[in-house]
Amino acid sequence: MERTKSQSADSITIGPHPSSRGYRLAASQFLPQSRERLFEFFADAFQLETLTPGWLHFSVLTPAPIQIARGALIDYRLRLHGIPIRWQSVISVWEPPFRFVDEQTRGPYRRWHHEHQFEEVAGGTLCRDIVDYEVYGGPLINTFFVRRDLLKIFRYRQDKLRAISNSGNATVAT
Repeated sequence: MERTKSQSADSITIGPHPSSRGYRLAASQFLPQSRERLFEFFADAFQLETLTPGWLHFSVLTPAPIQIARGALIDYRLRLHGIPIRWQSVISVWEPPFRFVDEQTRGPYRRWHHEHQFEEVAGGTLCRDIVDYEVYGGPLINTFFVRRDLLKIFRYRQDKLRAISNSGNATVAT
């Protein structure tokens, strides 16, 4: 598994999925914010535009306001290696302020299941992302493209969340 650390509590790993089908990305990050405030931030689908690197040209297509709940569908647009991609996800689990799951219904992955977990700890919240995914094209595509891109995207996301959280604002939301 490849591991990067930007702070002692921050980590990102990608390895084979425990079932041997596909891959698992696991990321964790401590943020000095309450679980409720962080969940509220993530419950705003448009914050994905803030947390996604500019090189992806990511935008939410679903009109605001988006009422996030179990069964909500959200449409996105992005460009990956110059290729325009449409992506749709469904919120399959919604348990505020503890966790939620978004799953791709249409997009670039054979399978994408992203669980967001929020655990209260001393001084803040431990945020965890568990992404189970499968790619078209198999191990070579994952090794040379997908894995590299996902590491960059999640590093950016952690850096952005840390910067927003440390900016002196009372909440993570900008």
